[in-house]
Amino acid sequence: MRKLLLVPVFLLLVNNVYSQTLATADKQYALVIHGGAGNMTKENISEEKEAHYKEVLGKALDAGEKILSSGGAAIDAVQAAIMVMEDDSLFNAGRGAVLTNEGTCEMDASIMNGSDLNAGAVAGATDIKNPILAARYIMDSTVHVMFSGKGASELAKQYGLETVTPDYFITEENKVRLKRVQENAKKEDKHGTVGAVAVDKQGNIAAGTSTGGMTNKKSGRIGDSPIIGAGTYADNTTCGVSCTGWGEYFIRLVMAKSISDRMGMQGLTLDGSVNMMIHDKLERMEATGGVIAIDKYYNVVTAFNTQGMIRAWVKSTGEKKIEIYK
Repeated sequence: MRKLLLVPVFLLLVNNVYSQTLATADKQYALVIHGGAGNMTKENISEEKEAHYKEVLGKALDAGEKILSSGGAAIDAVQAAIMVMEDDSLFNAGRGAVLTNEGTCEMDASIMNGSDLNAGAVAGATDIKNPILAARYIMDSTVHVMFSGKGASELAKQYGLETVTPDYFITEENKVRLKRVQENAKKEDKHGTVGAVAVDKQGNIAAGTSTGGMTNKKSGRIGDSPIIGAGTYADNTTCGVSCTGWGEYFIRLVMAKSISDRMGMQGLTLDGSVNMMIHDKLERMEATGGVIAIDKYYNVVTAFNTQGMIRAWVKSTGEKKIEIYK
């Protein structure tokens, strides 16, 4: 009798596992990324550079989607997508970080998990090859949220992260850009920060941002990108957000968390909250920038008040877009 009972029980267990696998496979996911906002028009971006942007954005999407489609975590997809952009000198993050007024690179990055509101960040990093990876290690392996400068470098080495000599980040293009900005004595109207937001099949949301800051910024200046709530935010109950723009204003507006709070406290939709913050609050301060965001219903929103924002997204439904201009 006992042997006869074992077969139905075994079949029941197998059926449960199979059903759970099918349920997970049927669930949705979404990923949205950005490569900065600014004075981006057909007239000032060559066809070759436009093709390069789209190529790298496609690779970043593929890196993140590969994780999401296989049932992986949103936080891993965000990290993977951002690392692709950090490794390409085309973007103002990692390899292509812009230069300070002293001709050096000081990079900021942050990452946040919406399931438990855990977060990590680095500020003023000078020798960490992938700042977003350092932010992730801080989130996962310490009781702290942010490390800066020398402390960030020492922590990265302690955890075996790849570090490089500072000249790895200094490109000829950014040398020319710094000289042009210094000679014209004005801020460059281009924000090349990179970021990613994802929601996985389990409904978990994550967001991350990485940047070299502003060309010709004073050494030691820190923008919104490493500040949780300003440049990056994620909460499973509302949304995930990554920002790009004039950081001082995004800090003052607590941009990323304000978008989440307007949804949670005022009942606004993701689209309504994002557009209120960008096209009302930010514009009233005569500042520029943009955001990418995803809510818990897998809705993707991108918004900006500049000529363009390098952006792309992919969904489990098959929808995939890569865009640059308004």
